[in-house]
Amino acid sequence: MAIERDLSAALTREALALGFDAVGITGADNPAIAAAGDRLQEFLHMGRQGDMAWLAEKADRRHHPHALWPDARSIIMLGLNYGPEENPLQRLAEKTLGNVSIYAARKDYHVVVKKRLKALARWLQGNGGGELKVFVDTAPVLEKPLAQAAGLGWQGKHTNLVSRDYGSWLFLGSIFTTLDLTPDEAGADHCGACRKCLDICPTAAFPAPYQLDARRCLSYLSIEHQSHIDVEFRKPMGNRIFGCDDCLAVCPWNKFAVAAHEATMAPRPGLSMVELGDLLQLDDAAFRNLYAGTPVKRLGRDRFLRNVLIAAGNSGQGALVPLIEALLSDTSPLVRAMAVWALSQLYEGKAMAALADKFADNEVDPGVRAEWSAAIPS
Repeated sequence: MAIERDLSAALTREALALGFDAVGITGADNPAIAAAGDRLQEFLHMGRQGDMAWLAEKADRRHHPHALWPDARSIIMLGLNYGPEENPLQRLAEKTLGNVSIYAARKDYHVVVKKRLKALARWLQGNGGGELKVFVDTAPVLEKPLAQAAGLGWQGKHTNLVSRDYGSWLFLGSIFTTLDLTPDEAGADHCGACRKCLDICPTAAFPAPYQLDARRCLSYLSIEHQSHIDVEFRKPMGNRIFGCDDCLAVCPWNKFAVAAHEATMAPRPGLSMVELGDLLQLDDAAFRNLYAGTPVKRLGRDRFLRNVLIAAGNSGQGALVPLIEALLSDTSPLVRAMAVWALSQLYEGKAMAALADKFADNEVDPGVRAEWSAAIPS
């Protein structure tokens, strides 16, 4: 056991030297993780995953670490701080600017975290032996329950991880190993009676504390949802064009957080809070060039413009009308549909009727036709 403790301590020192900000260890057979798997099954049974079919497809492998890798004995959880310089909630007032979530306006964290995980894994294998596997988000791993079990923090009432040292702002990665490492004490829940994260949600996406209905979550709707965003959620989106930080940003534990200053994880200028007028003019090549190497790129230009058009409709800026009108002829039905909605928010009825005479009769896509019908009631 002494050797295990020494190796665990040395592992922690090496992880911090590699640039991780938090590290903890839990046993793969921790019963708290199995309980989290049961909660996932309940979430899926209620259909709260929405379009995220991949959650259900590999639910059996997410239920417990041994379902993913039976030989795993210990799990090392790593956290990388990405705390913002400013309060993200202040961005919501900038109606003419496209608001990209704090985590996404920078180099894709999967790349950064995985590189460091592999370096730490090489060190561990060289110093402790054993077999190991490295995971960053893309594998069927219950990262937040594992992080709590390893002592990195706790899952708050908004279901996200909260750290006493870094607040809401930790990227997570994990190393599964066949080594028996000394586990850390699990993180205790320090939410108390606070419910700020629940109350701030603009779409009431939390049916109860510690429960999320992704189908109502603006992060899910703007990133994972594949089709038209329901009218009910368009006004609440405000200027959010990729993700939502509200429930994270309002957490009182952020008063202890520190801004991330590492160059590798620095926000890239010109990716967030960009003029909507500039974003409305992006073709596919320009979109891919602007957001290359960031999480935003995987959204694709059409769904990204869907979000930008909703923000434009919420902006109250008549100056955007010509740019939106140009998108009524876009090749993407999703873009055309949201262009109709955006114009309906900025135009008076007579102007919309005139546009309908020009475009609506020639529209073949049922989704776009539905938007015209809603914009020009009979």
